[in-house]
Amino acid sequence: MQEGTEHSVQCAVDKRFVIDSLPESAARYRTGYAVVTIDVIRATTTAITAVSTGRRCFPASSLDDAFRLASILDKPILAGELDGEMPTGFDMNNSPAEIFLRSDIWRPLVLLSTSGSKLMCNAMGSDAAYVACFRNWSSLSRELVAQGYSRIALLGAGSRGVFREEDQLCCAWIGAELARLGYAPQDRRTLEILDRWTNARSSDCLTSRSVDYLRRTGQLADLDFILNTVDDLDQVFVLQRGEVVMKTLAPHAIVTDAARCRGEELA
Repeated sequence: MQEGTEHSVQCAVDKRFVIDSLPESAARYRTGYAVVTIDVIRATTTAITAVSTGRRCFPASSLDDAFRLASILDKPILAGELDGEMPTGFDMNNSPAEIFLRSDIWRPLVLLSTSGSKLMCNAMGSDAAYVACFRNWSSLSRELVAQGYSRIALLGAGSRGVFREEDQLCCAWIGAELARLGYAPQDRRTLEILDRWTNARSSDCLTSRSVDYLRRTGQLADLDFILNTVDDLDQVFVLQRGEVVMKTLAPHAIVTDAARCRGEELA
């Protein structure tokens, strides 16, 4: 681990963060923590991309929940997948690249995915609930520090019970900034993830099964989009009343030199 991170582990005993995974883990941090939900491939990237263009986005916890939400919204787009398959009656897959290109931003997005949308729904009702991906990791890091939370949980959605590499990487980037600015890792697992991923680049997650899935199914536009839009949004997104919304940044958020050096062009 970097020297600055080691120093923070020794000194910051009053503010801590933990890295965990899977939708069910959100219940452990509902009280006393600011919760950050992360599903880089692809749910939180899709949600953040939709909202950043001015579109409303509503995560769904299940297929029934998705259709319920669609029934009360005006001409919504049903987007998503379950176990890698787009459900019957849906308009599009869980695709950040496609939602970025759509011009019908007045139509709200109902988003369903195997793990990511469930994690977002499970985090609702927490003391504070944020949404993150590669696109906004550094702006979120600064906001978390500016808000002064005493406990922060960085939660990767995972898939099929596995904490995927891309989610570990995003958690580690945020965690390393928290450690540098005075927070201590809460447990050994968090330290191990920081050690492995703090200095990684976006392309270092190409070994993930999620990446294999995108390649096998010909969805390389999403992989391209995810790896080439790193830290390009200076915005923060929260879960509020069942919806992903853009949040006004705290006035004392700190800009860091590390914020712009994680991206790497897809070879």
